[in-house]
Amino acid sequence: MTGIVKIDHNPSFAPKQSVPAPDRLISGDPQLKSWPMDESKDGTVRTGVWESTPGVSHSIKGETYEFCHLLEGVIELTPQGGEPVVYRAGDSFVMKPGFVGIWKTIETVRKIYVIVS
Repeated sequence: MTGIVKIDHNPSFAPKQSVPAPDRLISGDPQLKSWPMDESKDGTVRTGVWESTPGVSHSIKGETYEFCHLLEGVIELTPQGGEPVVYRAGDSFVMKPGFVGIWKTIETVRKIYVIVS
């Protein structure tokens, strides 16, 4: 074991496919794909690649901390009670525990994620 895991931006294995939960979907028909790459033994840290087609949904982090680095696409995040912020390919950001807002995928987005729960 080397202790290093490469995050492949274009994984060759089949993704897990899903859609937003009905209570989180606001508009559109976003199709979600995820390629999990690694997970800690206790499951509290997960990393991989995630993709979404355009659509709008509620983003609720609860106790989860998530780092995102956008590989492709454009999104708009609007924190509850705040102003919208646009992120594009090459941008990175963190959604901290307690974050509540609106995630709008403007152009199909692909990101690297690291989730700590």
